[in-house]
Amino acid sequence: MTPADSLARLRLARTEGIGPQHFRRLTAQHGGAAAALRALPADPARRFTAADPAMVEREHEAVLGMGGAWLHIGSPGYPPLLAALEDAPPVLAAIGDLSLLAMRQVAIVGSRNASAAGRRIAEDMAEALAESGVAVTSGLARGIDAAAHQGALRHGRTIAVIPGGLDVTYPPENRDLQERIAAEGLLLAEAPLGTAPLSRHFPKRNRIVAGLSLGVVVVEAAPRSGTLITARLGAEAGREIYAVPGSPLDPRCQGSNDLLRNGARFCEHAGDILETLPATAEALPLFAPRPSRVPARPPADVPTRPHAEPGASGVSDLLSLIGPTPVAVDEVLRRCHLSPPNARAALLELELEGLIEALPGNRVVRSGAQRAEGLEGA
Repeated sequence: MTPADSLARLRLARTEGIGPQHFRRLTAQHGGAAAALRALPADPARRFTAADPAMVEREHEAVLGMGGAWLHIGSPGYPPLLAALEDAPPVLAAIGDLSLLAMRQVAIVGSRNASAAGRRIAEDMAEALAESGVAVTSGLARGIDAAAHQGALRHGRTIAVIPGGLDVTYPPENRDLQERIAAEGLLLAEAPLGTAPLSRHFPKRNRIVAGLSLGVVVVEAAPRSGTLITARLGAEAGREIYAVPGSPLDPRCQGSNDLLRNGARFCEHAGDILETLPATAEALPLFAPRPSRVPARPPADVPTRPHAEPGASGVSDLLSLIGPTPVAVDEVLRRCHLSPPNARAALLELELEGLIEALPGNRVVRSGAQRAEGLEGA
């Protein structure tokens, strides 16, 4: 890929209002990112104004100046397992050992407020997986994530997906760990440089962690935690889900124990994972990449309609459709004004904030009415 192509793809991805699916649709319809940029409406009132080229070029050069690289969907080097997601990131910034992306990966995730025993399990499990030639992927959060990275680093095989920009350390106490992963493993970021992590960024980060991996291991997870969202995203993408059993008296283990009740694989050590981990993506039990429904070119008389990204008003509108009575997610998607991938991202954000609960049968229900009213009034 030429530098001009890379810049055009980054500029399109950084254009406000264009999400991952819309990026794919535009590039397919117009034959590339440069042509898609030229086709964007010039009138700001029509929602789309291409990102400032000078700003994009500065970011592009800054990542390269850090010793990093750009990974573009559809190009060599972009992880094919991640690319199979409907909402795969169009562009990722990376710094470190890109060869790790060609290895089998296992995600190890869990509680930020992890027990000493949970951290020891995650660290030992990650070390054994890395020693066996499997890269360990996680989100560089406190607790289980950090322990998993530390264990895997004994063999240099770990990938950290961070929720902010590649140049932002989060949490602050993991600065040394993040720098070490950049030097000995691999750091990935979807957000632009300088982006501070916000609550809405974490579900996006979690989908990448799950999407890169053949299996997701949950060590400790409280009910309604971000860890369980990662596990569910992995299950929806057809990945193997593993859970380490914990004490029923420890609330940090209630979520992981519930995963076991609902069919997750029992896991106590790395051997339990290696015995059942698929050798390739095609061997995953539910893995089936979905063919694109986008025509090569749009009909000449059909205008391209933008889809709104989930901002504050979009999230509030979505929340207004969900009440104390369970409702099917498909019904919410039909009635909201967001595109399906953006609506699902907003639902994940609401769940992570504890404002809604996901129920069996692909349904959702309102929770915490007092907090929900606060969001609606924001």
